[in-house]
Amino acid sequence: MYASAEAIGLVPVLALTYLLVTRGYRPSRARVASAVAALALIAAAFTTKLQPFALHTFLWAHLLQNVVLAEWAPALLVVAVPPALAARVRVPPLLALPVWLVTYYVWHLPVIYDAALRRPHWLLHIEHLTYLLAGLALWWPLVHGAYSAGAKAAYVFAAFVLASPLGLALALIPRPIYGFYAHAPRTWGPSPLADQQIAGVTMAVEEAVVFFAVFVACMRRFLQQEQLEGAFDELRARS
Repeated sequence: MYASAEAIGLVPVLALTYLLVTRGYRPSRARVASAVAALALIAAAFTTKLQPFALHTFLWAHLLQNVVLAEWAPALLVVAVPPALAARVRVPPLLALPVWLVTYYVWHLPVIYDAALRRPHWLLHIEHLTYLLAGLALWWPLVHGAYSAGAKAAYVFAAFVLASPLGLALALIPRPIYGFYAHAPRTWGPSPLADQQIAGVTMAVEEAVVFFAVFVACMRRFLQQEQLEGAFDELRARS
């Protein structure tokens, strides 16, 4: 097993925080399961072979860790929050989305990305923590925001459109842009350029699948609401 500060520090802190803040709110089994799944994802990303791959050899492994921290785990953690507790916290979408996008793009600037990898004992941990916090902000308005389904659909569509160029750029740029991985010793696996292309395609496809699924769910609810309101209008017209 490979360990890191994220696995031996972040996961227990998140678990304890969840237990403390939800005490008295009696979260459902489904919400507790969602929290457990989020913690298991983070633990898996930082205790398996993925950890040394990300730290020493492959860009695709590091990007997968970033996706876990910035998208998958935060979504599950936000879902795990009981509605009565969530009602006490408001995260404006016009703040959450820019914060998430800026976090993603800034940390992927080559000079900053390489600097974090060359300082794995502190700067890389800051990077990962900001991903998690930005991810929580991103999903909060979608799960707990008092907005219409149509507004939520527009929000998640904007998130996908504005974030997708990053993965596509990594896949299409014809040379490795991260010096850390370009010069990493490799005894197997893809070349630095192929590694970057795999990482970019994986990131783009993952975001397309996740955000499209959420967009479809929001649009379906929006159309159902419109249909229901139309039925009420028709009944009122007849009465």
